[in-house]
Amino acid sequence: MSDYVIPKEQVQEAMQLAKRKSELPVRDMLIRGTLAGAFLGYATALVFMVLSQGLPPIVGAMVFPVGFVILVLLGLELVTGNFALLPAGLMAGTVSFPKLLRNLGWVYFGNLIGSLLFAVLFFLAITNFRTGNGGPIAELIRQAAIKKTTTYASLGLSGWGTAFIKAILCNWMVTIGAMLALASRSTVGKIVAMWLPIMTFFALGFEHSVVNMFLIPSGMILGAPISLTQFVLWNLLPVTLGNLCAGALLTGIALYATYPSEAAGTSKLAARTTAVSPDPQPAFAAPSASLNPM
Repeated sequence: MSDYVIPKEQVQEAMQLAKRKSELPVRDMLIRGTLAGAFLGYATALVFMVLSQGLPPIVGAMVFPVGFVILVLLGLELVTGNFALLPAGLMAGTVSFPKLLRNLGWVYFGNLIGSLLFAVLFFLAITNFRTGNGGPIAELIRQAAIKKTTTYASLGLSGWGTAFIKAILCNWMVTIGAMLALASRSTVGKIVAMWLPIMTFFALGFEHSVVNMFLIPSGMILGAPISLTQFVLWNLLPVTLGNLCAGALLTGIALYATYPSEAAGTSKLAARTTAVSPDPQPAFAAPSASLNPM
């Protein structure tokens, strides 16, 4: 029997997943967000290790999705994936606007904590606890951090716009990966499905806010001449906004708009049942194979 989940059912599951995410306690959002930021830092560091060995950049792109696989299979919280799921849930009526803001804010903060934590630990590891310069991998990270900040700054408004557009193109693929994780009921199927768009965005050199939460601070710790203002103004701000626009409009709301019926019906039916039943049944639970996609 095929383990393929048709798009309408993917969207229906995504709406219920968005509801569960919006109701997570702050403690869980912070823990899961912190772990997600750290594991994405691992994946990014792996790419630079590959590049420091002289291998082609496409090899780095091929190994990068391991971070996203870990996130999905552990059910962690990545804000860039939630940029699609929560706005779609808002449209479907399974998520309220205050709960959307609550989730995105705490998960973003958790991702930042995890990214910075891994950046510090990685710095201590590659410099032998600050006794060395980090070697080739450190130089590659420094150059990448400069390219993502001061190079954009030198272009002025065009640089800000470039970062914003690259962020849109990035998270369009990342959130498609989050949805494709729902396209299969098998672990192998989920891994293969989400691997393809994640590899695509990284190979094309687009901008991901959580990746940059690790990469640019790592470059700064390793001596790149980048100020905190340059990091926030010329990368983190435009990239976060671009990631949000792509996730919400091009994936979450777009897929809900074209596959709305069952998702909307589930929400309305649940509301009616709650209203008329003095002893309502437990809320809909997605199949166990449908793990939390970022």
